[in-house]
Amino acid sequence: MQLIVGLGNPGSKYENNRHNVGFMAADAIARRHSFSPWSKKFQGLICEGRLGGEKVLLIKPQTFMNLSGQSVGEAMRFHKLTPADLTVLYDELDLAAGKVRIKTAGGAGGHNGIRSIDAHCGKEYRRVRIGIGHPGIKEMVTHHVLGDFAKADREWLDPLLDAIAENAAMLVAGDDNGFMNKTSLAVQGTETPKPAKPAPKAQSHIRQARPKQPAVNAPDSGPMAAMLRKLFGNKE
Repeated sequence: MQLIVGLGNPGSKYENNRHNVGFMAADAIARRHSFSPWSKKFQGLICEGRLGGEKVLLIKPQTFMNLSGQSVGEAMRFHKLTPADLTVLYDELDLAAGKVRIKTAGGAGGHNGIRSIDAHCGKEYRRVRIGIGHPGIKEMVTHHVLGDFAKADREWLDPLLDAIAENAAMLVAGDDNGFMNKTSLAVQGTETPKPAKPAPKAQSHIRQARPKQPAVNAPDSGPMAAMLRKLFGNKE
């Protein structure tokens, strides 16, 4: 058995928060692969199913983010699992929105849910980091993380969640590179296009025609020439 954990905060108040993208990913996997209905156990919501022939337990801890490790640790001890059997899906502030990266072990990177799981379960588990982008200003981080995804974010978020669910069997099989490639392809071209710069005005290389000058009478034409011919006649 493998354990896949989606991190977030419980309750409708938080369900659309960027911090809850781990919950969203777990829900997408359960829907796509027809897992059992969610039920309460291990201080969380759990459901079971199969991915690529492997039995998988999905968990959404209901302890609030900073105590996630209590729920995950309880499930691991009950099923006699090791950190190598654990995969955690969570939001990553330091990845661009829509990017997905996988690593095993490492630091918590300031994420309280990961810090709690490290404390209860050890660090040698896989972390699927789902980028939510950084607001660019330190003082705005909390508001950004605990804020809801914007309507425009659905352009990349929905295809990304679909790709995570569609290719979840790759996670179970340990094909991390294949999984990252699939999720990357799913969001390519979904970014909001930047407004096009106005095209520079075309420079005309055609010189404007000069106004026509009055025609200069030839010596043998015009009224004066006619008068001279009358008076003096034409010379042969």
